[in-house]
This record gives sequence, structure tokens and C-alpha cells, in this order.
Amino acid sequence: MKIMNNFPRRARTVEGTFITLSDGTRLSAKIWLPDDAELNPVPAVLEYLPYRYQDGTARRDALTHPYFAGHGYAAVRVDMRGTGNSEGVLLDEYLKQEQDDALEVIDWIACQPWCSGSVGIIGISWGGFNGLQIAARRPQALKAVVSICSTDDRYADDIHYMGGAMLSDNIAWSTYMFSINTTPPDPHLHGDAWKDVWRQRVKESGLWLEGWLENQHRNDFYKHGSICENYDDVECPVYAVGGWADGYSNSVFRLLSNLKVPCKGLIGPWAHKYPHFAKPGPAIGFLQECLKWWDHWLKGIENGVMDDPQLRCWMQYPAPPLTRYPERPGRWVIEESWPSPSIGTKILHFGEHVLAKQEAPEALLMISSPQTTGLASGVWCPHGEDPDQPSDQRLEAGNSLNFDTGQLEADLEILGAPVAALNVSCDKPNGFVAACLSEVLPSGHATRITYGVLNLTHRDSHEFPMPLTPGRRYQVSLRLNEVAHRFGAGSRIRLSLSNAYWPTVWPSPEKTEIAVRTLGSHLELPVREPKETDRLLNPMPEPESAPLLRMSVNREGCNKFTVTRHIGTEDVVLRNWYDEGSTTFDDYDGWTVESTHEEFFTIHPDDPSSAKCDITWMEQFSRGKWNVSSRTNTTVTSTPTHFELEASLEAWNDGKIEHQQKWRRSIPRKLV
Repeated sequence: MKIMNNFPRRARTVEGTFITLSDGTRLSAKIWLPDDAELNPVPAVLEYLPYRYQDGTARRDALTHPYFAGHGYAAVRVDMRGTGNSEGVLLDEYLKQEQDDALEVIDWIACQPWCSGSVGIIGISWGGFNGLQIAARRPQALKAVVSICSTDDRYADDIHYMGGAMLSDNIAWSTYMFSINTTPPDPHLHGDAWKDVWRQRVKESGLWLEGWLENQHRNDFYKHGSICENYDDVECPVYAVGGWADGYSNSVFRLLSNLKVPCKGLIGPWAHKYPHFAKPGPAIGFLQECLKWWDHWLKGIENGVMDDPQLRCWMQYPAPPLTRYPERPGRWVIEESWPSPSIGTKILHFGEHVLAKQEAPEALLMISSPQTTGLASGVWCPHGEDPDQPSDQRLEAGNSLNFDTGQLEADLEILGAPVAALNVSCDKPNGFVAACLSEVLPSGHATRITYGVLNLTHRDSHEFPMPLTPGRRYQVSLRLNEVAHRFGAGSRIRLSLSNAYWPTVWPSPEKTEIAVRTLGSHLELPVREPKETDRLLNPMPEPESAPLLRMSVNREGCNKFTVTRHIGTEDVVLRNWYDEGSTTFDDYDGWTVESTHEEFFTIHPDDPSSAKCDITWMEQFSRGKWNVSSRTNTTVTSTPTHFELEASLEAWNDGKIEHQQKWRRSIPRKLV
């Protein structure tokens, strides 16, 4: 990445600005401004997050927001209510209060003497979500959105549920927010009032996982904030960005298909990071892409940005299975519009462990996967820095029902969502199927290309699921995640079916056996023929950024990941240890942050009720003798009828306990 030290406009940083809301709550903002913005007002770009601008996102903010300011924009980074240096309490994700606050923030920005009155929103993940949600509220000053690694559907395409099956990320992500909600504001900014702000936050933010476990179907809890409920609510242009290694890429295609406003899509090989520094590479000049978008929609410059094709994405080439890729081989391809008329459908019929062009005589195939199936799946939302992507799928083959093609005679490229049409029955009223599409390389290595999950009780509806009749045949459609991939000549295409996928998916209430009838079962591949326009594409610009953040590393971080099988009990334990080290942020007078967390995912191969998730977070903030720390722990187990939740919180001020609390809940399972 090219570090830029000189920009067209000189810029300055404004620290510790408070935006006072109508209820008196003050939100804290860090602002980067062109030096002459008061004399020559500029458009503003807002990023609105709960992740603490002073330390949590400080490194990436330093790369991005001064860059925008140096090119003639006011970059405004706001800590949401109840987070970072802002006052109030954050009670859950994506609440109406969050959007209401954002509308006031946008009005405040638009009225500042340094702002021209035009505002854009940029954000990744939470910031990508709320960018779309705020756009749906239609604030007058908001002119455009850049939404990265986000979703338009909070139930079907977020960390909570996948195909109606509960993701373990539903638990893991809640533990992160549980921990974040214990962290303090800076006393240098708040004076003696910092303690009151912190105490209220710690005591009142609650345990969000209770509500997340209680809401198991698509209901008003998830419909709120899901712009897919009415795409027409969005009336400003949207640039939707995703990455194939990320948990969020499907929404790009839905937004392109459904938004009535000008909309562009960009998908690279990236995991859950901004594309100018994301892995797997290649990283791109994403900030230059954003400037083209902002220049057109916020400054009215006719730069041809909307003359470009609607979708640009990275067609991945065959690669051996690695849990961490520096780069993925491939090339950029374009589609003038989406859905694209150039995408066809190739149907491969199920035979007895084969995928073939022609239907074969019916065979009845059974699968009852060990509960440990899925340990080679990586994580639901990789970040690309740790070994968090799928490993060799040969580790899963013996636990799955596999259907293979013969060796391909020529390359085959797909772009879109593969679909598995399945004629299935289950011996229990509740069960799920996971489908993994892999490329079996000539070497024998198997690389997972994409996957999907379907809770069979959700076969017709996520809102009104229905139990299965044991033994009854059902014709179901299992949609896999969107992908762009070239299967190489000499490789084989493999579809693997399992009825366990731990720890990505929480187990079914009981161990199940799934019967798959080959007649009526097939795989649909969205085939794309290479185009001459692909070869003539202009290359993406090389990544640029503002200078790196000034900080001192007191202790390097160290992350470790292990899988242990206990001989005798046969329990299998996945342990993830994350140590973020100790960092002092030079611009904040010795502000020092340390954070660690440890995750244990335990299960017995034959017992879904043995599943256990146990996660502990430790946070510490200090400056000189001042010290605030916290410890949170969350443990989830289940029976065939209930989720069992236990949690605890301890917060210390100068080594003395300030607040402690425990939770214990038993929550009925509702066809999950």
C-alpha cells in the first residue's frame, strides 16, 4: 500500500467534539477537516460505529479519514450512544434509537460552517448495516452511501441464523459486544464525570444474547433494520462492496437486483476488511474508488463513475486449500447489470455418489454425520489475518455424503448462487442439511468454494417454520452463498452434504439421519462464459492511504488455535486464544489498551446435547496510575428442548470491584 504524505488540500484533526442530541445525550466525534473548510465548505463523510474511535478503530481510521480530508471532504467519525467517548447506554444492535441519533448527527453535520450541506455515509459491517438503515430513513442531507461487508436482511444473512439454523456466531459476536459495553470513556475528555458515564454503561447495557436466543424466527425483531422489507425506502445511491472470503457478500447481489436508485457492486477476494488493506489480496485503491463516488454524488462532478458496469468482481481461480491466503489467483470480470442475462444454468443430477449430466436410476443414500463435522469449515466471518478460512475438505469427506463429477475436460466458471435441489426425508421432527461445494484438485486436495445451510423445518418459511414428519419425503431448495470461481480442467466438482456443521452451526436438538433420494435431487450451477470485455478491463488502481497511526506497542499480540480430542471421553475441543497485546496511543497522552479473549467450542461426536460454547473476554484501559478493567464470561449449552445460558460481568476501577452481575436463563428452542 502506498502511504500518501501530501494531498491536494492541507487538513487538520479536531478532537473531542461533542454533538448534543435532543434528549441531552452527547455523542463524541473525531473530525478531519481541510484547513480552509470554514472559508470553502466541503461535503462530509460520516462513519458511525460503536467500536471506539480512540482505540478500537483508530488504526484503520488513520489510513482512511485523513485521506478523505486531504481530498476536500470533512471526515466525521462518531462513537454511537453508549460507546467509546459518547454518553448514554447502548441496549442492542440496530435499534430505532440508533437511527434516530444518526438523523440528528447528519442534521448537525450539514449545518456546520465547514460543511456544504451534502453528507455521505461509509462503513463496514455494523457501519455498513446502519448506512443502509439510515438511508432508508431518508434524511434530506444524505446524498450517497458506501456500504461494505453488510446485509439488507438481518435474519437470513447475518451472524444470527443461516437458512434458519442458528450460527455459533450468534453467541460469539454477542460476547464481543458484552465486553465492549464494559469499556470506559476517556477522563481527559469527560473530567470527573467519566465515572458516571462508565457506571451507567456497565450497569444498564444488559446481556444482548438473551434477546438473540429468544428471537429464533424471522419476526419484527429482525425485520426492523432489514431494508429488504421495503427496498424502495432507500432513495439515495448505494455502492455495495463485499468479499468472497467474508461472511457478507450475498447482499451485494440482492441490492443490485432490488434497489431502484443508482447502485454499483464490487466484490473482491477479501475477508472482513476494507479493500485497500484486506487479505486475501489483491488489495485495491479503494479510497480512490470512494473518491470517484463521492465526487460525483456529493460534489456533482461528472466523472463517468456511473458509466462503469454495475458489477465488478474477482473471478477466483483454482487454489490449494489454505486457512490463510496472502492472495487468491484470479481476474476481474464485469457484468453490465444484475441479474445478468449472460449467466446460464448447468444442472448436474445426483447419482450414487456422482454428479452427472443425465439422470441416473434412483438410489437411496443415508447420512448421519458425527457432530464434529465442520471443524475444517473455518469461521463464518473470516478476517483474513488469522488461519480462519476453510482447510482441506478431505478432512470432512468421510463424515459427509459426497457427489463428484468426473474430471473436467475444460475450465468451467460460475458467478452467482449455486442451488442444491434435494429430495430428502429425516427421521426426526427437526434437522438441518449443510451443503459444501468444493473443487477437488488433480493433487487430491479439496478446496471449499461455497456452502449453505437449511434448517428443514424452515423449508417453506423462516417466519412460520413447521416440524418435519419423520420419514416423509420433502422437495427442498438449498441456496448456497454467491461466488465467482473457475473450476480448472482436470479438477472434479464435489457437493458434500452433512447434517452437522460444528462449530459454524449449532447442532440439531437430536442426532438425525437424513435420507437423500437421487431422483429429484440435483445441483444447479450459475455458469458464466468468459467475455472479451474481461480481458479489456482497465486495472484497478493500486491501494493508497494516509500515514499510519502513531502508537507504541508495549507487548506484541499472539493468537493461537488448537483442536484437541480427549482420548477416553472422545470430546473434541476447539480452542481459540486471542491476545491483542498492549498498545499506547501516542496522540492521547499515554492512553494504553490491552485485550484478550478465549473461546472453547466443545462437542462429542455422537451427542448434540454435549455442545458447549464458553467465551471469556478481558479488557484493560490505563493511563499512568488510572486503570479500568473488566472480565465477561458467556457459556451456552443446550438440551433437546432448551438453550441454557449463563453469563457474568465484573468491572474494576483502580483494582477495586465497581460492578458485578450474573445471568442465568433457560430459553425454549423453537424448531432450531
